[in-house]
Amino acid sequence: MTQITIGQDPLTLAQLRAVLNGPVTVSLTDAAWANVEKGAATVAAIVDEGRTVYGVNTGFGLLANTSIAAEDLETLQKNLVLSHACGVGEPLNEDTTRLLMVLKIASLSKGASGVRRHTLETLIGMVNAEILPLIPSKGSVGASGDLAPLAHMSCVLIGVGEARYQGQVLDAVSALAKAGLKPVILGPKEGLALLNGTQCSTALALTGLFAAEDVFAAAIAAGGLSVDALLGSDAPFDHRIHALRGQPGQIDVARRLRELLSGSAIRDSHRHDCAKVQDPYSLRCQPQVMGATLDVLRNAAAMLEREANAVTDNPLVFIEDGDVISGGNFHAEPVAYAADQIAMVLCEIGNISERRTSILVDPKMTDLPAFLVKDSGVNSGFMIAQVTAAALVAENRMVAHPCVIDTVPTSANQEDHVSMATHGARRLLDMAANTAAVVGIELLAAAQGIEFRRPLTSSPELEQAYAIVREAGVAYTEDRYFAPDIARATEGVRAGRYRAFAGDLLPSA
Repeated sequence: MTQITIGQDPLTLAQLRAVLNGPVTVSLTDAAWANVEKGAATVAAIVDEGRTVYGVNTGFGLLANTSIAAEDLETLQKNLVLSHACGVGEPLNEDTTRLLMVLKIASLSKGASGVRRHTLETLIGMVNAEILPLIPSKGSVGASGDLAPLAHMSCVLIGVGEARYQGQVLDAVSALAKAGLKPVILGPKEGLALLNGTQCSTALALTGLFAAEDVFAAAIAAGGLSVDALLGSDAPFDHRIHALRGQPGQIDVARRLRELLSGSAIRDSHRHDCAKVQDPYSLRCQPQVMGATLDVLRNAAAMLEREANAVTDNPLVFIEDGDVISGGNFHAEPVAYAADQIAMVLCEIGNISERRTSILVDPKMTDLPAFLVKDSGVNSGFMIAQVTAAALVAENRMVAHPCVIDTVPTSANQEDHVSMATHGARRLLDMAANTAAVVGIELLAAAQGIEFRRPLTSSPELEQAYAIVREAGVAYTEDRYFAPDIARATEGVRAGRYRAFAGDLLPSA
């Protein structure tokens, strides 16, 4: 089991991916616990002194000017959690829920939220015991934080709602008892600290990021196999071309494609006597397209890594001087932009992959048999596999509309500009599944094209990729029930079987 220690160094993308893959054991450093206790003491002092501070002893949102009596502060925080638990839709999957909870722990560990040690220890105990709240996936606009999803998480903490535990769905009190935990009675500001933040949208976006990385890696392998299957040239990957442009992703992808094709007997067989002057763009421009895609993916990853280590509560407790200041760190605009960028990345990976498959099956574009099967006519081969890829890229284009620009005012216009980060990030997993299928189909088609180049072999690395493809399905000699092959090839992409073929390119590598 992976051990995640929070409080010394920022969480890395590799650690966050490990949390997603889980289960994990989380702990805090002594320094982090000291900050937590200082933050809680600052809030306690505010209550003792009778100072009026938003979220500690006032109402929320438009009701911020309503003062709350000291005897009602516990009820205020409990009511906040219960009233905000308004989510709808299917629950988040277990992995994303675990990541969401760890992100919340990391934020609260800074001491800037004012939660008490016992409250945070209980949340950590839930993660370590794999008690994962059922959190409806819909109902957040990404400001003021992911209120509804985080309220459902917090409900289990106070003994309300349901949670998963070892494959069962239990009521909150029973689930907590499995780990020897009891429901928490929330103190001043704690309900708001738990609800306010971007942890749901960030967890969803990170889930999408890691899925996009796996798809990207498989597309690099598929692109290399397609070059050889189509007797394409590696000249467009010459480092001198890309150095003149200077785009880092382009340079890196070109280098990786040169490495993948190095030592290919297929490439050597037509190096000096090829009648083609130039390959189609989907082969020739892979460094330009996939390189730009890589740059965008890296930028989105950097934004999300920063957000994963951020404090996105409001108001914020500054333990050094005892100040509590209201701001807007709960606004998930950075996450929304990152999610929209990842959506475009997934579209473009699918777009260029489907174009290569289209070439592979088209006898007008290649010397390969029509639809990659002997006796075409009697056999339809890869004809409808390419149609499926076309359908999936069209579906991705439809849902890739930028979500960040669709703000809708909420909370009686107090919260008049919101990010829409949450559903912008939630769509990414479906988009990644679509693109994984598109790339899986290309891998099958490219491997089939390689069959027609035998006994010549591709490069050592690409022959390894070919072998993984062949685990999904044997060579296509005549028409057969093809859906299981596509499903297995897709699963190989989604499971990260091709991750090594991206080398050191990926942000979380």
